[in-house]
Amino acid sequence: MSAQEQMRAMLDQLMGTTRDGDPGRSKVRFTDDNVCKSFLLECCPHDMLASTRMDLGECPKVHDLALRADYKIASEKKDYYYEIDAMEHLQTFIADCDRRTELAKKRLAETQEELSAEIQAKADKVHDLAEEIGKKLAEAEQLGEEGNVDESMKVMAEVEDSRKKKAEAEEEYRNSMPASSFQQQKLRVCEVCSAYLGLHDNDRRLADHFGGKLHIGFIKIREKLKDLKNLVAEKREKREVERAKRREDREKEKEKDSRTRNP
Repeated sequence: MSAQEQMRAMLDQLMGTTRDGDPGRSKVRFTDDNVCKSFLLECCPHDMLASTRMDLGECPKVHDLALRADYKIASEKKDYYYEIDAMEHLQTFIADCDRRTELAKKRLAETQEELSAEIQAKADKVHDLAEEIGKKLAEAEQLGEEGNVDESMKVMAEVEDSRKKKAEAEEEYRNSMPASSFQQQKLRVCEVCSAYLGLHDNDRRLADHFGGKLHIGFIKIREKLKDLKNLVAEKREKREVERAKRREDREKEKEKDSRTRNP
């Protein structure tokens, strides 16, 4: 994107569709059905997963920063309840992803060598510690990039402790089965983004995964969905309270009129 295009996008985001009097552009309203309501609330998966392994391509609905600005200005005076549209959109998307995750788990169970419950528990422990290391490494790197050196060093100390525990868990797992079986890569599916994680993946690979755009994108989508559910529940409860209050006021008004007509 050129500097001029960046400036135009910034102005769109701040001032909306009417900033330069473009009559053709202003024909599209943020209330139109073909405008992405998830985009207006900054949570469209097409944007959040762009340039990842699960890039969804261009959203079939309109994305326009100026329309988002129009919506933000208008929503200060009126509630459009677009949280419901966005919530339903993300619910459908996450449900589809979770179905794929379960299918991937099923395929792994069918193709990988079955382990006894005891050995599987040991393998799971190695997996869990490996994931913990990967997450902490990604966190430490993020803290370092943000200039929080002391916090980053603290997290790295936790990483070293987890590495020791992982080495012990790997030794216990290795001693519980033949060498040929141990060398086979045992996979499992990431519950957040459906990616495959290997038992023998190194720390760098795991840090890249947990700190990567795909995994972080899914975390943000799942967190946004949770927030939207809570917000929609609050708004629905508020509307029910307001409706009950109006019904109560109407009943009181009827009683008052009845007493007036029949003293």
